[in-house]
Amino acid sequence: MNNIRISDITLREIGKSRAAALSFKERVEIARTLDRLKVDEIELPAIQDPKADVLSNKTIASVVTSARLTAAAGLTEDSVAEAWDSVRSARKPALHIIVPTSAVQMEYMCHRKAPAMLELIVALVKKARYYTERVELTATDATRAETSFLYQMIEAAIQAGAETVTLCDSAGIMTPAECGAFVQAVRENVPSMDRATLGVELSDSLKMAVACAAAAIDAGANVIKTAIAPMNVPVTEDLAAYITALGDSKGIRTGLRTTELARAAAQTRWLLQSERSAGSPFDSGVSDGPSTVCLTAGDDIGEMVKVVRHLGYDLTEEDNAKVYESFQRIAAKKHFVSTRELDAIIASAAMQVPAAYHIVNYVITHGNTIAAMANIILEKDGKRLQGSGLGDGPVDAAFLAIEQITGHHYELDDFQIQAVTEGREAMGSALVKLRAGGRLYSGNGISTDVIGASIRAYISALNKIVYEEA
Repeated sequence: MNNIRISDITLREIGKSRAAALSFKERVEIARTLDRLKVDEIELPAIQDPKADVLSNKTIASVVTSARLTAAAGLTEDSVAEAWDSVRSARKPALHIIVPTSAVQMEYMCHRKAPAMLELIVALVKKARYYTERVELTATDATRAETSFLYQMIEAAIQAGAETVTLCDSAGIMTPAECGAFVQAVRENVPSMDRATLGVELSDSLKMAVACAAAAIDAGANVIKTAIAPMNVPVTEDLAAYITALGDSKGIRTGLRTTELARAAAQTRWLLQSERSAGSPFDSGVSDGPSTVCLTAGDDIGEMVKVVRHLGYDLTEEDNAKVYESFQRIAAKKHFVSTRELDAIIASAAMQVPAAYHIVNYVITHGNTIAAMANIILEKDGKRLQGSGLGDGPVDAAFLAIEQITGHHYELDDFQIQAVTEGREAMGSALVKLRAGGRLYSGNGISTDVIGASIRAYISALNKIVYEEA
């Protein structure tokens, strides 16, 4: 079986034209989604804003665990170094040199004739090869290039160290038969082609991109550029459907998790809409706050306080200082801190008070045929207090039982649960935000039992309210 590599260009294309439309978190989430789908390669755009783009790339590099992460470089050796620095911490970092190859594009984009362009390509590939073995050269507008120059350029790039060579049908005018013949001609006329992997990036202008990709595979292409959402290249779902249906007879396969493709595609399409509806397919019933903001290690305490207030907290100067100290420790290790993480920092670092209520024990019963019931015993001032609750789920029942004990109902502003370790015995971290008297109080709880973590978080927030109201 011949394994066909799927190289996803979604983030690369977003970075060229739609970066401002997506938040930092959303781009990271798209990368996570693609990684979960087991695409072979995730492509990132060339760096335009050094501070923001490098930070974005480094953050994505920290969350991608299986796919090759490829950063596009510019047309200078300095840009190659900058691109490498942004992804070098990835598990499988790679560099991508994208160059024009038709006479018109070389003159328009680089103001160079063929001989000078050849020298530049060799220099860029050698520079990239200095940093990594994973070097890709993409020949844009390849179908309109002079064939003799195209073959010479590909040969020189491979000799300079390019591991992968990709041919682009930028004009979008090839039929499947023409595409197959074009790929075959390159394989036959480039002496060193058997030393490199051949890929194609095919336009869907004629709505035949998948058919052209199929013809390219038959002719010997091993890498297909796709996008999880429509972006004028083969859509990943469509190419996967072709390989699923005919892969056995053609002797080809991919490592894609095809069962998750439809949901992932719907999520990404929603993110790329210019006007989004209120219901996001990324939503899991857990709020991430009023909006998502990312702070970096370079942000001062004033910027952090603005975000803290935006989240609804009214902290004292002393608590702001404690939160900022904790924020700096985390930001120094992972480059950025999201609003969800800032919530957790506030819950654990700010408004620390003596505990009025202590958990003695709790019993929760629930199932698919019975309503969730909770029986909780708390201790306050040496006295044991018992409460019971019947709710829509175990967490709801537990919170109702606590309300019965305290005799107060507080508005649940936010509730979050996430795993902090992996495996069957994973630790769960819960965050509860209660609103009382117009102020927001947050509590954090950690346990191998997510219900226990939720109860601990609620009690933590409750103790802060009790302390303030005393």
